[in-house]
Amino acid sequence: MRKILLATLVVVGTATQAMAVGIVEQACLGSNRQAASRAVCGCIQQAANITLSGSDQRIASEFFRDPDKAQQIRQSDRQAHESFWQRYKQFGATAQAYCSR
Repeated sequence: MRKILLATLVVVGTATQAMAVGIVEQACLGSNRQAASRAVCGCIQQAANITLSGSDQRIASEFFRDPDKAQQIRQSDRQAHESFWQRYKQFGATAQAYCSR
């Protein structure tokens, strides 16, 4: 009985870990950048979790696929984009400090 319970916990834990991959981490891993690794992308995701809301993370994840979109948002006159950009800069600073160790 204990072996079945242990096996079930291992399966559930593995499935939970696989589902825990965030949208920023997925975008990072799919970016085909040389430095993209599970460790680096996971660290970037942790910084995103600290500094960005879910909707901010969706926007930021698009930058991996389309870097020009970051430039469009940065230069936008929309107040929502300006607010996002301030949060995004904080995310970048946090990721750099947190992941550069």
